[in-house]
Amino acid sequence: MQHRSIYISAIQPRSGSLLVTIGIMEMLKGHFKKVAFFRPIIGSEETHDENIEFIRNHYKLDITYELCVGFTEKQVIGAYAQNREEEIIEAIIGKIALLHKQYDFVLIEGYPRDLFSTRFDFDINLRIARNIGTAYIPVLNAYQKQPDEIINELRIVSEVVDEEGCNHLATFVNRCNETDIPTLKQKVVSTCKKKAVYFISDNAELDRPSLAEVVNHLHAEMIIGESAHLDRLVYGNKIAAMGADNYLTHIQNGDLVIVPGDRSDIILLSLLSYYGKHHPNIAALIFSGGITPSETILKLIRDIEGASIPLFLVESDSYTTAIALENLPPSISHMSKRKITLAKALFDTAVDKARLRSLFEHQESDILTPMMFQYRIMEKARANRQRIILPESGDERILRATEIVMQRRIAHIILLGKNEKIIQDAKRLGINLGDVEIIDPSDTKLFDRFSRHFYEMRKEKGLTHNAAEDAMTHLSYFATMMVYEGMADGMVSGAVHTTADTIRPALQIIKTEPGTDLVSSVFFMLLETKVLVYGDCAINLDPNAKELAHIALSSAKTARQFGIEPRVAMLSYSTGDSGSGPDVEKVKEATLLAQQMCPDLLIEGPMQYDAAVDPNVAAKKLPHSRIAGRATVFIFPDLNTGNNTYKAVQRSTGALAIGPVLQGLRLPVNDLSRGCSVDDIVNTIAITAIQAQGVTK
Repeated sequence: MQHRSIYISAIQPRSGSLLVTIGIMEMLKGHFKKVAFFRPIIGSEETHDENIEFIRNHYKLDITYELCVGFTEKQVIGAYAQNREEEIIEAIIGKIALLHKQYDFVLIEGYPRDLFSTRFDFDINLRIARNIGTAYIPVLNAYQKQPDEIINELRIVSEVVDEEGCNHLATFVNRCNETDIPTLKQKVVSTCKKKAVYFISDNAELDRPSLAEVVNHLHAEMIIGESAHLDRLVYGNKIAAMGADNYLTHIQNGDLVIVPGDRSDIILLSLLSYYGKHHPNIAALIFSGGITPSETILKLIRDIEGASIPLFLVESDSYTTAIALENLPPSISHMSKRKITLAKALFDTAVDKARLRSLFEHQESDILTPMMFQYRIMEKARANRQRIILPESGDERILRATEIVMQRRIAHIILLGKNEKIIQDAKRLGINLGDVEIIDPSDTKLFDRFSRHFYEMRKEKGLTHNAAEDAMTHLSYFATMMVYEGMADGMVSGAVHTTADTIRPALQIIKTEPGTDLVSSVFFMLLETKVLVYGDCAINLDPNAKELAHIALSSAKTARQFGIEPRVAMLSYSTGDSGSGPDVEKVKEATLLAQQMCPDLLIEGPMQYDAAVDPNVAAKKLPHSRIAGRATVFIFPDLNTGNNTYKAVQRSTGALAIGPVLQGLRLPVNDLSRGCSVDDIVNTIAITAIQAQGVTK
């Protein structure tokens, strides 16, 4: 590998280098198993560096805080004052060399240059980068600057980096006026012909603190609210010192209202405004001076179903609290998932990742970590966005997942439900649905059309007109008809409904793909260094030999669709010819049938799990096998074995299980667990989108 490290450095104040760091770390974690993060200079040794802690925790880096740190600002200034700068540089080189021995890649983020500008007449980050021989990425701040000014700064930075002798990998220009970006791209061609320059648009939300950051900054106590509320962004701070009538004319959407807890009028008006269709929705109420509302008021608020205004308590008075909030610097912290998602989306939109990746020439390996796999499926889904319908828009998790998917451009989302209610629910939750499409299932034209088509499909099986209309009142049936009619490319359901509610309409309307009579499922098992495919662990109770063969072929096809080379192990309690019995004979017959149906597929069985997964066991039990010890697709003989095995592996190893992913349908439909998380929904949407990409339309 030519370059095993990258140095990111903000050239100007508030350039937003952390956004670039997040985007590049996301890329690196998608291609390398072990990535280190390093900051040559941090602010102080008394408190942990926020950027280091954020990157370590968010990306689950296997590295201690101490290994991420070079020196403090005070140590560097002292060394330079005593002409010992070479010692500092040599020590930093040594620290990074040590990381190179333990990690596949080292991402380095420089210290804000403006904090050193009064002490040094040179860019200390540039000097460090040159001396450690790393690829260098400067980050410029384009906020409120004209295109010509930005281009001029680009030219100067490029010349300085070249003169310093650094390997100038690329330049990022952050916080651009979105309307200026086409002009900037045009102008940069003639000024930086051979340099990769990426323009990231400015987004006001990144300059807004989340409620989590506010709570942390003020040491506030949550009286009423849920953890999901903490991701809301705060757009303004207001002290409610006026009377009730004037209060309503002064608050705006997203305001954080500071008020003593004994102002019951303001508290109740805030709730009324929140639920009013044409009134502002504030982000939260903060009770100042340590005064909590009366128990009567608190009981009333708790009694309101779905009350969504979080309430906090601080000991400081209103004025002191407001001053503290004004001094809260904008940042991206581990507490603000929404801003993290937005930062990733801005990076994804601006950057030609294939080109950037080719510039630092990564090496591929057989290792596939959970983060690598998730990164790849997100990238693949984003490359050809599909329309995925979510019928369960009344569930908060669905709306939160929709926001993430829309922001990161993973898919086009269609929600079923009343437009006004969905928009109002999102507004109450502080969710931005973007340009999501909303379809009302009670729409007469669609309802009548779908009912008629469903009747025509099923009338020979005894379906009546009334029964067809009744079916279309169920969201799963309506959504499935949208997929069938080509109005959506795939469906994800099951957060509220049962598996049967999701699969039954798909079997009746979409039906199976040509060549298979069976719908089955797989789980992607994301282990520490590899991703395995388990099938069938969710649908078929006790498949016969022919059905088992079809499950194997469908699972191999699914594995290949998601970048996993299929080496299929047909599992049993016996390996090779070592055992006998009806279950073993079933697996033998299924293996033979699958081999006949697909001669080019690597598939063997019967095989015990240990022989399939462990090279040492495989060498003893099946020494001449091309699959044993290196299988990637595991086909279980029945649902009891498969379901228990996937759960045992998941719980005992900490593996992430993504699924069940349905296969064998002509068009993609996938089921969620009713206990699914927002991340589970996002992953399933991405998988469904990739399945839809493979459908001939």
